[in-house]
Amino acid sequence: MNIRKLRLFDTENVYSSENRDEYEKDYARLIQSPAFRRMQGKSQVFGAGTGDYYRTRLTHSIEVSQIAREVARRLNKTEAFLAKREHPGLVIEPEVVECASLAHDLGHPPFGHKGEEVLHKLLSSQYGLSYEGNAQNFRILMFLEKRAGSDSGLDLTAAVLLGINKYPFSLGEPGRMKGVYPREWEGINYLRELWAMPEGRATLEAQLMDLCDDIAYSTHDIEDGIRAGKIQMNRSFFEDDRLAEHLVQEIVEDHGNGNVGWEQVDIPAMVRRVFDLYLEQWENIYFACDREVSRTRREMKARWVSQFAAQVGIIDDPDTGWKRVTFVRDGAEDLELLRTMEILKKLAWVTLIKDFRVQRLQKRSEIMLQRLWESFKEETTGRLIIPPDWIESYERQRQSWPWPRLVADYVSGMTDTYAEKVYGELFASRSGSIYERD
Repeated sequence: MNIRKLRLFDTENVYSSENRDEYEKDYARLIQSPAFRRMQGKSQVFGAGTGDYYRTRLTHSIEVSQIAREVARRLNKTEAFLAKREHPGLVIEPEVVECASLAHDLGHPPFGHKGEEVLHKLLSSQYGLSYEGNAQNFRILMFLEKRAGSDSGLDLTAAVLLGINKYPFSLGEPGRMKGVYPREWEGINYLRELWAMPEGRATLEAQLMDLCDDIAYSTHDIEDGIRAGKIQMNRSFFEDDRLAEHLVQEIVEDHGNGNVGWEQVDIPAMVRRVFDLYLEQWENIYFACDREVSRTRREMKARWVSQFAAQVGIIDDPDTGWKRVTFVRDGAEDLELLRTMEILKKLAWVTLIKDFRVQRLQKRSEIMLQRLWESFKEETTGRLIIPPDWIESYERQRQSWPWPRLVADYVSGMTDTYAEKVYGELFASRSGSIYERD
């Protein structure tokens, strides 16, 4: 038995074609799923529908998959130990990384990170439950999505499921903020034990997907920001002391990025160096591109993606005895490049997410989600206004999910536009037939 291609439920492939590779089946199941299509209507940074140019969760996921697939192919040529396949978690197959990248954001609710924050606050404060985007991925893939012959989600291969699992922990453990809901963790943990995965360690494929997600975020979101005029490519913008101060503050207050060695550097000075480098590159490329801003913007993005992708490698982790996917230079972890990527991520954050107009939109989305939640949370009234197919699913498997989890699943599956539509039906003063609005 190939334990990388094992499926938790359809182990005999009764419900799938035999003339395709197992990962090809996973790919087809993912891109043909409603959850995948709905990502086109979910915000990345700018609200979905803001403009044709800006990225959505869908285009972001496709771009991550392209970067990850190409890096995986290169690593298989340059990292000799990968050919040994000495452990199922120490393998990098491009098809698996591609599928994992396509699926990594399925669990994000409408309105970006603000939607995730609001749903978690509502669930935790009122019911002691949690909402977490990575965990919701597995809820969708292993339970909510339906395919022919299965009541257990898309039933993806073990390699793809574990390739999505960048936080290999159960949210049932006290104090865990990221991981997998306990119900789905049973299946994930079974696969991890079957693979003899070290506790708390992700597969190389999951690590690669995660790093390529950061590469995309730190380059593509800045491209969108430049296009929107939020990041102005001139000296007065980058030399503004307030911008640097805000960015340094974000770095200092982010306790999740302490593994890149910030204590080794003067953070304000490094932020200034990265700003100077970025602007100098822009000016050089701008003249090389005959002063065409759109060409310059695309070329800048392409060069930074190439620089980051070219430095991805694999090192031994002496603290765990496992291996780690990271930026590598001269056989050691390239902390300088990791810190540079973090600065670019924070530049996107402080100029885009922290913009007061974006904050107004986020406040509006918070109000909408809270009022939708209040409308659905009581089962007696919620049953009357939640679509019948959701109620039927709940009745069939109500022992598997409490009513508040059903409401969270329903609301989190909405696109930005659909959430606004339902909100309008419930609260806006409108006239006309309800059928005109479907």
